[in-house]
Amino acid sequence: MASEGIRLGLIGAGKNTRDRHIPGFQKVDGLEIAAVANRSRASSQAVADQFNISGVYENWQDLLEDPSIDAICIGTWPYMHRTLVLASLEAGKHVLCEARMATSATEAQEMLDASRERPDLVTQIVPSPLTFKIDRLLQAKISEGYIGDIIGVNVQSLGNTFMEQGGEMHWRNDRDLSGYNILNMGIWYEAMIRWVGRATKVSAMTSINVNRRKDENGDLVDITIPDHVNILAELANGAQANMQFSAVTGLSSGNGIWIYGSEGTLHVDGAQNVYGGKRGDEKLSEIPYPEEGRAVWRVEEEFCNAIRGTEKITRTPFEVGLHYMEFTEAVTRSAQTGQTVALPL
Repeated sequence: MASEGIRLGLIGAGKNTRDRHIPGFQKVDGLEIAAVANRSRASSQAVADQFNISGVYENWQDLLEDPSIDAICIGTWPYMHRTLVLASLEAGKHVLCEARMATSATEAQEMLDASRERPDLVTQIVPSPLTFKIDRLLQAKISEGYIGDIIGVNVQSLGNTFMEQGGEMHWRNDRDLSGYNILNMGIWYEAMIRWVGRATKVSAMTSINVNRRKDENGDLVDITIPDHVNILAELANGAQANMQFSAVTGLSSGNGIWIYGSEGTLHVDGAQNVYGGKRGDEKLSEIPYPEEGRAVWRVEEEFCNAIRGTEKITRTPFEVGLHYMEFTEAVTRSAQTGQTVALPL
């Protein structure tokens, strides 16, 4: 495969696939986006026309039966990820799967197990893009001892609109489509563990403030996924993490990160400017970060290089995807029982 072309099929072509993955794949030499199967024949044809894709399939099963397709990009909602990953691997296809990995830790474990049965095939979860440009800076500052021993981490991701009963239903509000995933909690957690490592214990409280929304038919349906979440986690390094997520915090301060250490503090504001200060400083100061040192989005290139045997998957392997799904499920278990939940599950 190192010297051969790669023929890629798209299963699901939502906004992220159209805005990010298709343009990314089109930049890879020797790769052809050869086919698409979306939710309907008409929507598949629309994507094919927009991006000049020659193959249009009525359904994903027919696409997977095409022996000329080498790899699959799955862009559906989470409820289909397990089914499509297992079917793609069984058909002998490499797989790039959209985040979130699955609807539950059990599904994610099945996906990981299936990938291990086919070590000849590349599997990858689309990584959290939230902090790509600052990840290396935070990792470098922590590893060089800038803040000393990590004591605590605060992560907040707050919407800035007030609650609206009877608002439109998004797939993230639908338990059948999203499972244990809540807001953007999973991808923020994935980002956080790049800097400070994994959680070993989770305690959480959640609330549902908008308890009814309109479905695609305009009917009001009950909501069971929280829209306001507070998490306290113990990390493997002994530090504590506080994480807050909300879709109902009108006029909030938005997103922010604080990493507190024995000798210093790091802060990331909503515009992803990084500030730091050490013992003896009077205030935090912005840390310069040249553009050339920042990571850039190259997920599609990494996937293709892994297929060709020239690169290993780092963002994000299925093992990491399973862990953040365990964290996600632990949050719900803790909120429902009032108990601290240990990780791994």
